[in-house]
Amino acid sequence: HQSPLLALASARAGNVIGGGDWAEQRIVPDAIRALQAGEPIAVRSPGATRPWQHVLEPLGAYLLLAERLFADSSLASAWNFGPDRETNRSVAQLVEEVLRHWPGSWRDGSDAAAPHEAGRLDLSIDKAFQKLGWRPRWDFATTVGETIAWYRRFGAGEPARALCLEQIERYVASS
Repeated sequence: HQSPLLALASARAGNVIGGGDWAEQRIVPDAIRALQAGEPIAVRSPGATRPWQHVLEPLGAYLLLAERLFADSSLASAWNFGPDRETNRSVAQLVEEVLRHWPGSWRDGSDAAAPHEAGRLDLSIDKAFQKLGWRPRWDFATTVGETIAWYRRFGAGEPARALCLEQIERYVASS
């Protein structure tokens, strides 16, 4: 009896957003807290550009990679999963899109004394497309719309589990 080979890969995602994230110092949870309190959203780095993606994008990609890796150990390497490059948006654009779904306002909360933050983050997903046939399913507007809908419905008393399962169904159906 021969033991199976263990094939390992590492995967990195872009800037992930989605319902249920309540971490401090993250733009979407901070925005939700401000909107719930009826306050303007404080935006620390409005010009910083990020590869925003819904949390379901990398999760689906990780599952696909694991499935393919099981069948083909030559895929054991490093992978990036993110949005198409042309859909990267600034933090200000993200907040403006949030405000299309949950009315409110934002203010520039930049702090010159704050630790340096990269102005532009980017990911090349060419390898994932070429070798796995993987592409993101949701564009920027859908990503933000789904995220804010989750928070609004959760805030109205809908159970998190049901909201997540419903979003997963929509995500899978969007292929």
